[in-house]
Formats: sequence, C-alpha cells, structure tokens
Amino acid sequence: MTQNVVRMIDHTLLKADATKKEIIKLVEEAKEYSFASVCVNPAWVKTAADLLADTPEVKVCTVIGFPLGASTPETKAFETSNAIQNGANEIDMVINISALKDNDDELVERDIRAVVDAAKGKALVKVIIETCLLTNEEKVRACELSVKAGANFVKTSTGFSTGGATVEDIRLMRATVGPEIGVKASGGVRSRKDALAMIEAGANRIGASSGVSISKGEVSEGNY
Repeated sequence: MTQNVVRMIDHTLLKADATKKEIIKLVEEAKEYSFASVCVNPAWVKTAADLLADTPEVKVCTVIGFPLGASTPETKAFETSNAIQNGANEIDMVINISALKDNDDELVERDIRAVVDAAKGKALVKVIIETCLLTNEEKVRACELSVKAGANFVKTSTGFSTGGATVEDIRLMRATVGPEIGVKASGGVRSRKDALAMIEAGANRIGASSGVSISKGEVSEGNY
C-alpha cells in the first residue's frame, strides 16, 4: 500500500475495556506505520498525547458525544475544550441524531457549531452522522448542516451502531460536501480492498481498528 494511503488512516481503539497496555501498543503501531492519527476515547487523550510528543506527524484524535450523540451542545463543547487541553488535535463528534430525524435543523447546526467553536484554531472537527440510521435525504441534510456549521470533515459512522461505512454513502457524502470538505469512512473497513474502495468513492480519511492489517494487505476481523 502506498504511503499516502497509510497516512489517511486514523488508527482506532474505542472499546470500553481498552487497557493502557493496548493504548500504548496502538500508539507504537501508529508511529511505526506513520498513520494520520490515533483515535482514542477522551480518557486516553493525555496518555496518547504524551506518548506522541516526539512524533508530531501522528495526531491525537478523540470522540465527543460518543457513541449516541445524545448529549447537549454545551456538554459537547466542554468535552471538546477538555480534550484539546489534554492534547487532542482532531475531534470526531456525533451529531444529535434524534434532532436530525425530527427535522430540527437549528438544533443540529447549533450542536455541531458548539464543537466547531470550541475547537476553532486548535483542532480539526469531523462530524459523525451515523449513516446506518439515516435515509439518504437525512444524510444529505446532515452533511449540509455540517458544512454550514464550519466542520472540516463529515464521517459515516461510530462503528457502534447497526452498520458502518458503505461505498454508496461515501459517494453521496462527497457529492454533497464537494471537494473542499473531508470525508471519513469508518466502521467495517477491514482490508486494503475495503480502504481503496472507500478512497475511490471519495474518502480522504479512513477510521479503522485494522490499520496494521490494512497496511500489510491482510484482512482483519475487527468491527470498527
């Protein structure tokens, strides 16, 4: 796999029972393969940031309002500020999915903007829209609201719901946001073939717990 594809991978460990030993291993693998980032839960941000202090090309990514997106904008803004204080460079936030399905676009936009404002000038913001729970119309609206609120990326999935990234969803999201906004495929990307299909469809970041397997051309059995 070419180096530029490896550099698109957010090497991810978000399971509830992750241990410090596993986080250290994740970071060591990210350093070895020069992944774009490690993506960890907020409690592990400072650990990851300390371990990556001598490797600035590998960023620290964390998740906000994860995995349900059902906390308030104010809570998500606080989580974001705290994560950045602890060393996060990239923020993957889950939208208020219920609000989107209730057509409360004002709340969805305010929810995203709260995180964008908290991160402004300090960290990238990726907006997880949880495509498996949405109609195509809702996916488009979620992407449009993300762009309107100033997000840097839209992202398919948490990896903790009923499905992950699909090529069709990546194509739809890329067509909606245009060339200037990032598109991240996450959930179920387990092989080089999967990753290349997502990139061909328009993704420029891959979220996966299978980063090492992808880089080696192997197939992983991981869920995220």
